[in-house]
Amino acid sequence: MHTNWIQDTQALLNSKDESAPTRRLALQTALGLGYAASAAPLMAQTAVKTSSEGLIEGEVVIDVNGFKMPAYRSAPKGKTNLPVVLVISEIFGVHEYIADVTRRFAKAGYLAIAPELFVRQGDPSSYGEMGKLIAEVISKVPDAQVMGDLDATLQWASKNGGNANRAAITGFCWGGRITWLYAAHNPKLKAGVAWYGRVEGQTNANNPKHAVDLAVQLKAPVLGLYGGDDAGIPVTSVNNMKEVLALSASRGNKAAKASEFVLYPDAPHAFHADYRPSYRAAPATDGWNRALAWFKQYV
Repeated sequence: MHTNWIQDTQALLNSKDESAPTRRLALQTALGLGYAASAAPLMAQTAVKTSSEGLIEGEVVIDVNGFKMPAYRSAPKGKTNLPVVLVISEIFGVHEYIADVTRRFAKAGYLAIAPELFVRQGDPSSYGEMGKLIAEVISKVPDAQVMGDLDATLQWASKNGGNANRAAITGFCWGGRITWLYAAHNPKLKAGVAWYGRVEGQTNANNPKHAVDLAVQLKAPVLGLYGGDDAGIPVTSVNNMKEVLALSASRGNKAAKASEFVLYPDAPHAFHADYRPSYRAAPATDGWNRALAWFKQYV
């Protein structure tokens, strides 16, 4: 099912008719705008809704060695040489919540881009069960593929109004883990903000290393925003990462030394996800303000 979906989407994305309605539909399908069924239960209405007034926003296509990867970008209208923020989704892909986050960063003066990093493996929006989504799509996405896709996204940004030498990354849950990895991967990156991203765990061919293994290689300082009541990421895991960062700092890694954690004692996992019952307004707002301040300091 997913192979045919990817092939059909690619055929439409490769169409030379940029205005074709079918091509736009393919982009919207690939990006999964709306909300993924597997993210249920959803709140009756989102806590935050950002206007697109004054922004250029919507779907774009990024070339990754011939593969056409969909992405959602937002930026202030009429401005160039903008600092760039890569916005990395949870396992649900680039849906409306992630698109709104790009608009929030654009309102703050950034070119914000959310690439659809699962598009080769499947369509997150077509899944109604989280376990099945993880098993059939997410677990099959190689970290190396993601790093290459993000490099290509930054290259696209440099040609479309962004300054790749002023680049940052932020991500949520699955994207929080990727934030740590990318901060250890790209020397051009200036800063990262990881929202409740896993920092350790079992390894395999697709996920050969985790943040605890890569701390000594950090090239940009990361602000980690975590919940003390997160059932999936215990406080002991956060403390382990702190110890590894301290060790890396003692060995001369400046990015590790500058990295920080904020732990919100009563916050659950996904406390920033304002479309789900896990949302907690106080830590979400505080974390957002800290993220903006972090990027202002380093980017």
